[in-house]
Amino acid sequence: MSNVSSIKNKQIVVAVTGSIAAYKAADLIRRLKEFGAEVRVVMTHGAAEFITPLTLQTLSGHPVAMTLLDADEESAMGHIALARWADWIVIAPATADCLSRLVAGRADDLLSAVCLATEAPIAVAPAMNNKMWSNTATQNNLSLLRHRGIHVIGPASGDQACGEQGEGRLLEPLAIIEELSRLMVPGQLIDKHVMITAGPTYEPIDPVRFIGNRSSGKMGFALAQAARESGAYVTLISGPVSLTTPTGVKRIDVETTEQMANAVDASLESCDIFISCAAVADYRPKLFEQEKIKKTEKQPLQIELQPTKDIVSAVTTSHNRPSFVVGFAAETQKLVEYAQAKLERKKLDMIAANWVGQKQGFAADDNALHVIWNDGEQTLPLMPKTQLARELMTLIIKRFYAKNSIKNS
Repeated sequence: MSNVSSIKNKQIVVAVTGSIAAYKAADLIRRLKEFGAEVRVVMTHGAAEFITPLTLQTLSGHPVAMTLLDADEESAMGHIALARWADWIVIAPATADCLSRLVAGRADDLLSAVCLATEAPIAVAPAMNNKMWSNTATQNNLSLLRHRGIHVIGPASGDQACGEQGEGRLLEPLAIIEELSRLMVPGQLIDKHVMITAGPTYEPIDPVRFIGNRSSGKMGFALAQAARESGAYVTLISGPVSLTTPTGVKRIDVETTEQMANAVDASLESCDIFISCAAVADYRPKLFEQEKIKKTEKQPLQIELQPTKDIVSAVTTSHNRPSFVVGFAAETQKLVEYAQAKLERKKLDMIAANWVGQKQGFAADDNALHVIWNDGEQTLPLMPKTQLARELMTLIIKRFYAKNSIKNS
């Protein structure tokens, strides 16, 4: 687990709402106390249907606040006192109803009144059924909350209490704390939007066959994690892979190059740094067969191919071109020469080149990169992709600010 020293001595209001995941709040409070935080608890009446106030009072060491119009508390303006006391407010679990109340600016219960009255940063850890999570209303609410500066932690994906599977599970307490500690020590990319493409793209031949490039997506996902650790708002556009979405990252799943290009274009206007890590298929069949092509023993099959859209070139020539564009080059020969030519041809700010084929496996957990920019280069030796991503992100951040300081001077 990352360094969580930033939690120590923080005054944190943990707010618990009416979700089956409310039981995890007990462990969250216990862990926060272990790391040195002082915790006060706010519960909605719905939360008390799942876990008792006495449990959370015992763990936090303070009475649990539940009622807005409590004569004893409100004589001292209890909701204002809590709002001023807090260094942070963490709502975990945060239900879909809670999110909609925050968007509307409601103040008819204690939790919403505290959130409306506070100047402390607020983080929400959503927990809900996967269909509720993916509903347009919920996603619009999350977008508005992010725009207002509220931090969204999670959710995770997996089995749910309702028996279904999907995104919407409350993150585990230690994961929430790790993300919270990162937010308490802002990184160099706070308020920046980083968009990353990852994985392969598949171009269908018929309903069961496709043309594609080999890619596990591991490097792109590691870069998304590294960008998020640096404080960025991250959009990860991924082809078909079996990887877990990094905490706090917005993921968009696609299959074809055209779908990936459309997803990139839709988010390009707000993008500060674009990293093209995906192994995009260079060609697609000119014709798609509606029925499965039957195999014949003696007759060869001929498929006419045509080039797919060059996504990174479209980005660098767009009127919405991000401030910094990074490309990748996977080569079997002349690594530096081909990467340098691609850097210039596609008008990139930086390119990260790596060997593939017999020199390096596609699905390996380790990799090495030769990174080139307009007036410099650096070799990153073989190391785990998670570490390599952090090293590369450090270089990207340095060159991003160097370029923009020159532009703004």
